[in-house]
Amino acid sequence: MKKEDLRRIVKLQKEELSLFEEGIPREDLPEIDISLPFAIILSGIRRCGKSTLLRQIMKKTGKVYYFNFEDLRITGFEVEDFEVLNDIFHEEFGDSNYYFFDEIQNIPKWELFVRRLVDIRKHVVITGSNASLLSKELGTRLTGRHLTHELFPFSFKEFLKIEKKEASVGSFEEYFMGGGFPEYLSAERPDILQSLLNDVIARDINARHKIRNQKKLKELAIYLLTNIGKQITYNSLKKMFKLGSVNSIISFMSYFEDAYLIFTIPRFDYSYKKMLVNPKKVYSIDNGVSINNSASFFDDRGRLLENMVFVNLRRKHKEILYYQNDNECDFIAKNGNKITTAIQVTYELNSDNEKREINGLKEAMEKFKLNEGLILTYNQTDEIVVGKNKVKVIPVWKWLLSK
Repeated sequence: MKKEDLRRIVKLQKEELSLFEEGIPREDLPEIDISLPFAIILSGIRRCGKSTLLRQIMKKTGKVYYFNFEDLRITGFEVEDFEVLNDIFHEEFGDSNYYFFDEIQNIPKWELFVRRLVDIRKHVVITGSNASLLSKELGTRLTGRHLTHELFPFSFKEFLKIEKKEASVGSFEEYFMGGGFPEYLSAERPDILQSLLNDVIARDINARHKIRNQKKLKELAIYLLTNIGKQITYNSLKKMFKLGSVNSIISFMSYFEDAYLIFTIPRFDYSYKKMLVNPKKVYSIDNGVSINNSASFFDDRGRLLENMVFVNLRRKHKEILYYQNDNECDFIAKNGNKITTAIQVTYELNSDNEKREINGLKEAMEKFKLNEGLILTYNQTDEIVVGKNKVKVIPVWKWLLSK
């Protein structure tokens, strides 16, 4: 890029920073210490608040350099332009040890520049919407020199704070059906979440992987968003979408997960090979995204509740599985190498399903030697003694507010 063109964009971006809303402090994030000698990575789906968090950190830091690589005015930026950008920073704003970059993964070989900054003891904070691209580059050039923090759409606590509401079944119902994307919460327009899906597919997947069959890719995404909480196999999806190879489905699924759009969890097994081939359960990043992008009217409240529980578990646990043997337990979560949590989710615990839900949870508790299990419901509270073990029945909205 021409230096003066780049200089003009740097100055415009600096002026535009003052136009953004400050936003609320995010919950459930460990303290982000940018004084450490690491590159700090803020990773998560588009429009979940990464840029706002980046600006909040910048405000606390003071004198910083900032550049947004999603700016449409910078077409043609290449790795050589990083040095030009660095010169402009110094010329326009004087010396600073702090660099903040938004969506830097758009630029090939960005990690070379970031590595050099870290090597000379500069502090770098970057955002990115694609987990695979970030991890690939970080793994090759910044192994052991970066710390990653994942960001999700607003939690229920954050929703209450931004909407200035008290916790109740009524406020939870709004969050339950609307989800936690900031832009959608402020405008409540379905096209915002439809546009989000299009952007993820076009900019985080198609643009990076050059997908030939883009129609099938979007159809698969919509199918999965509509079928949250259900078991899927790669082979059944291959047949359903008439794709020639299971590898195409595996690739598509990995792209969705890398973009934080759709997640899968495996069935627990001590054999890793069996876990790879067993049916997986599928979940989405947000209830609002599923509801507003479904192929048909979607009102399965039981599966929406299960999806909400999954997302909250995923904020805290990297490894979540489901258990199925004689009975099924919706979620088991690992802490290190040990299963520490067993959770069953049902919209309402009643005489028709009580035995099934308790048996599934009991089987998982016995398998992993847990003294306590949870049944999460829409709005029921109870405590059930099962042999020597205890089962707590808790409304999801209260569980979301617990530590």
